Amino acid sequence: MAVRADASDVLVLGGAGVDTIVHVPELPLPYADSYMIDSGIRTRAGQTGDFVALGLAALGLRTHHLDLLGDDPEGDLVRALHHEHGIGLTALPQPAGTKRAVNLVGPDGRRLSLYDTSRAHPDDRFPQATVRALAAASRHVHVTITQPCAHALPVLRETGVPLSTDLHDWDGENPYHEPFAYAADVVFLSAAALADPERTMRRIAERGRADTVVATAGADGAHLLTGGELTRVPVVDPPAPVVDSNGAGDAFAAAFLYGRLSGEPPERCARYGAIAGAHACTVPASRADAIGRADLLRRAAGPNP
Repeated sequence: MAVRADASDVLVLGGAGVDTIVHVPELPLPYADSYMIDSGIRTRAGQTGDFVALGLAALGLRTHHLDLLGDDPEGDLVRALHHEHGIGLTALPQPAGTKRAVNLVGPDGRRLSLYDTSRAHPDDRFPQATVRALAAASRHVHVTITQPCAHALPVLRETGVPLSTDLHDWDGENPYHEPFAYAADVVFLSAAALADPERTMRRIAERGRADTVVATAGADGAHLLTGGELTRVPVVDPPAPVVDSNGAGDAFAAAFLYGRLSGEPPERCARYGAIAGAHACTVPASRADAIGRADLLRRAAGPNP
């Protein structure tokens, strides 16, 4: 497949799909024959790669997204989202269909995600020439941990373009995540499933290429490991009531990368990430929205963003 590789700041690999959002009265949801959902059940484009791309574009970075999409209504939603926000998209055909998930969202904003794994195949691959051309035209590549991104890592490393990835709620043991953890220059992950976040972060830095590792910890802020030094990133108060945590980690990563590509030190990048993550928690799950550059910089300049 011939690809026109226009210059971009960030190439996002994988993680395109749709979510169906269901607001439930509590999590875990007790068994019942049925529930009445007064807030409605809505399907919208936006999985991890989409949200990172959206966050980067909202901050003024030239962004391109590569993934497999089906010729189906879900794929149409993803294509429309990218068109609406001016995000370049290379959509390769996926006969199994576009990735989809159901998110159950509790009153406190927590979520439970149910992923449809039938819309992928172990033999799925991105054409190497496509990956190489798009990466070579970019300043940075963010790799999601969705199928088939792991197979693209060797080609990406050959290009010499800096890489980042988000391991999400990795437990520090699942071998699936290790190729991503050890190939990237910047590694994001959640501390939610880690008994000892510092130990996992240091192992990532020691065994892999990462010069920076960030573990987000929700209401406890985040942990930043850079230059061998571990520091705590203070939590940022959300500017409005928290309604949904979906996409907060993606927003953190996008804003951190914006700072990194702007030449900011890691501590400043992490502050950007904390602000963007807090903003994302105030956005209803049924919407795909992201903090803009002017708002991010204004809040970062204040003593208590």
